[in-house]
Amino acid sequence: MKISVIGAGSFGTAMALVAARCGNDVMLWAHDPRVAEGMRAAKMNAVYLPDVALSEKITPTSDLAEAAAFSETIFMVVPSHHFRGVLTQLRAHLRNRVLIISGTKGIENETLERMSEVSAAVLGEQMQSFAVLSGPTFAVEAARGEPSAAVIASTDVEFAIMIQKAMSGSTFRLYHSEDVVGVELGGSLKNVIAIAAGVLEGLGLGYNTNAALVTRGLREITRLGMALGGRLESFAGLAGMGDLVLTCTGGLSRNRRVGVQLGRGKRLPDILSETREVAEGVKTSKSAKDLADRHGIEMPITTEMYRVLYENETAKEAVQRLMTRTLKAESV
Repeated sequence: MKISVIGAGSFGTAMALVAARCGNDVMLWAHDPRVAEGMRAAKMNAVYLPDVALSEKITPTSDLAEAAAFSETIFMVVPSHHFRGVLTQLRAHLRNRVLIISGTKGIENETLERMSEVSAAVLGEQMQSFAVLSGPTFAVEAARGEPSAAVIASTDVEFAIMIQKAMSGSTFRLYHSEDVVGVELGGSLKNVIAIAAGVLEGLGLGYNTNAALVTRGLREITRLGMALGGRLESFAGLAGMGDLVLTCTGGLSRNRRVGVQLGRGKRLPDILSETREVAEGVKTSKSAKDLADRHGIEMPITTEMYRVLYENETAKEAVQRLMTRTLKAESV
């Protein structure tokens, strides 16, 4: 099949490579014309995913109209704070109803909407179906063809199965699900906990502390996720626990790297100014806290990360507050 991948960052490029490896024809859209031209010239994305050659089945472009005309299956892999704007621009070029896949792991700050909700709001009846792809998939490893597994979730089961078959191969395996809410929230909220995991490393803390964080972090994600309509099995699966473990322990996690720098006392603006890649957990910490407040859900780790990121609290103080909270049962 033909797939237009919108977003040529590291993960968008990786998904284009996965799709091409599975026999699909792919058009890969980059916001920056220089990135698209560089991919055409070097046959790789030297800016975001160097040293991984692009397939001949991938056509780079910086023209949204060209990407819209190429396929009615649109794979959105842009940061959550740009998702609405890029999709709005894309809408002007659509000729027919489209199938949207989201690979974005974030929640819009202003509206607290997930990307499924943003897509429905922007496209309306122009959107035939929506699916979200999420799971423990570092971009460079998936791009290299190292065995990886993820979830494709849609309320349109036929669409989910279609993408599952189209993008599964000997090195990339998709499982299908109907739980769009759970898969979206699992992929988004784990980034906040990953920043916290990095903070622990930056503070020089050890395995005991990290294990406690990951376990209680999963509890927070599950508590909010189920309150919003997600299913328990999603948070215990690849898009929940799987992705959480990966981003909290893997050195390739950009969210975890932000946390490490915070733990070492570096200021957030300085950290963010040093990279072109987006750490979604920075913005998602605000969305997650706002959602928790709106629904009356207690999320202490998320709250402390919000304080560190937005209220200039120190990492040491955040850990101390978490450790001295009122004692309670583990299931709470």
